[in-house]
Amino acid sequence: MIERITSLSNPRILHARKLYDLKYRRQESAFIAEGLKSVGQAFDSKAEIRTLIFNPDQLSSDFGQSLVDRASQAGIQVIEVPAYILESLARKDKPQGILAVGSQRWSVFDSEAATGQGIWVALESVQNPGNLGTIIRTCDAAGAKGLILLDESTDPYDPAAIKASMGSIFAVPHFKTGVDGLRHWLGLSKPVVIGTSDKAQTDYSQYEYPGHLLFLMGSERQGLSGRYLDICEQTLAIPMQGSADSLNLAVATALVVYQAYNQLRSKTV
Repeated sequence: MIERITSLSNPRILHARKLYDLKYRRQESAFIAEGLKSVGQAFDSKAEIRTLIFNPDQLSSDFGQSLVDRASQAGIQVIEVPAYILESLARKDKPQGILAVGSQRWSVFDSEAATGQGIWVALESVQNPGNLGTIIRTCDAAGAKGLILLDESTDPYDPAAIKASMGSIFAVPHFKTGVDGLRHWLGLSKPVVIGTSDKAQTDYSQYEYPGHLLFLMGSERQGLSGRYLDICEQTLAIPMQGSADSLNLAVATALVVYQAYNQLRSKTV
């Protein structure tokens, strides 16, 4: 059954709005996603959707209506709201008429996570949710086995991260740990650990990547700290020409991940 709400002060609407706050998201272990792509990917990836909120006038596509039907058939709480309520919740300039509230799904960082052979990515204290979302999208596209968020990394369920991931947050296993947890996992999984550094002697495009590896990438401002550089078995440089002294973290990660992906893919074709 679809419930209609017309009050901005309704508790369900207030709950959804408060999910833009990090502390509240963590407290509720929940997220809010907006737009057809993100909500559709959440359904396709079997994310635990608690509530679907939509405005029928803005939800004009057949795909959007199919998401409402799927939610109703699955017994998910479906709420119809007027445009002014949806616009009070949406952060996009042009809302697509649909939002979802769901449960966060973190993977457990244990011995089972050590069984995935392939490309892994770990990020030290990434701060920008847009960068994080873009990296998650890259991991998804390249078939990475998982993303490890280290130390004080930003929240992958930040609405800006979900938006930048284009729904890939629901498809890529993601973990959170610190340096000790990472060292323990490395002892179990045994990937080759690869970092990037402007002081490295090996060009990332010339390196022969192993079939099981972990890219360890540093924060936007400071790069890899010493304790994580010490873990790296190999460091690679990304050549640059011009006045720029660094690359955006999401761009740098995409370059090395796709270099490895293309190289490894060519060996299996």
